[in-house]
Amino acid sequence: MGSKRADGAARGSDDGTSDQTDAAPADARGVPAIDVDHLQLVYADGTAAVRGVDLTVPQGEFFGFLGPNGAGKTTTIKVFATLLSPTDGEVRVNGFDVQSAPGKIRESIGYMAQETSVDPELTAEENLRFACEAYGVPRGERADRVAELLDLVELADVADKRADEFSGGMKKRLDAATALVHRPPLVFLDEPTTGLDPKARNRLWDYFRDINDRGTTIFLTTQYLEEADQLCDRLAVILNGEIVADGSPAALKRRVGGEVLDLELDGGRPARDRAAEIAREFDGFEDATVSVTDEGVSVTAEAARQRGTDLLVALRDAGLTVTGFNVRSPTLDDVFLAITGEGLEARTEADAGAETAPEEVSR
Repeated sequence: MGSKRADGAARGSDDGTSDQTDAAPADARGVPAIDVDHLQLVYADGTAAVRGVDLTVPQGEFFGFLGPNGAGKTTTIKVFATLLSPTDGEVRVNGFDVQSAPGKIRESIGYMAQETSVDPELTAEENLRFACEAYGVPRGERADRVAELLDLVELADVADKRADEFSGGMKKRLDAATALVHRPPLVFLDEPTTGLDPKARNRLWDYFRDINDRGTTIFLTTQYLEEADQLCDRLAVILNGEIVADGSPAALKRRVGGEVLDLELDGGRPARDRAAEIAREFDGFEDATVSVTDEGVSVTAEAARQRGTDLLVALRDAGLTVTGFNVRSPTLDDVFLAITGEGLEARTEADAGAETAPEEVSR
């Protein structure tokens, strides 16, 4: 079974002692869903995966956590879910400390890992009943809870089918439902839609919006910037183990500044490189960001719309052939490129799963 079951949702602390003395109810007034002060995690080989992260996520927020492969996203989320121990710093999840009250945290969160943890030999209903038992849902409430979740994730009509007959999208929805059987106030989604086709991804988006509208706090890591833009109230970007930007999607786009001029050119890479050089030296743009794309060049500048045609003339005078021209508002991909120097959506699916955490942590 997957990690969220293997680590035991309804268990006490690791040493078997009660966590009650450190307890703070998740719905206490003013208690954030996540409160982090100078989180650090150093692996036994000396690698610093997380370097002094400070973060607060209030209850009810749909929060997105972005970063290139190896930046520390999965490591951070595993600390929050008590799957890794921090080297330094203070981390409280739903009011409980990750060091002294891991059992209480596990009782109060749902965790959907990158790989689904549904049992293919069980039906959808049986998977949910198993999760109810693992999370300690009272017996008298299980039937109604299972029916409610099957309806919520649109699997009621196939409740008696074994999970190995399901499509990837159906398995993802069932996996998400198992993370919610105990009605946790906080759910961690670690790249939940990787590998899904657009239709299946959109159905999961609707599901995530629904549970967030019901009051569940969601902490999402994703490789799809459109997903973050559509779903999240607020985002943070982590790079080399440090948070380098945070804010609403709209605020981060404004941070890029101006508009984006996308140009398509004939002539292959030499023409694109030459066009980028001309754009960087162009007098009409001040503090412009210029990048070479697969089709041509992309220029972000305050005067992109007003002076874009002048750049076209300069490129034509240099003997370059422009085959496409578009001015648009910045996207999160532009934000990510400006902040990290690379595009997030360009990562391959293999790259997306490449960030793995060594079992041993330096203390």
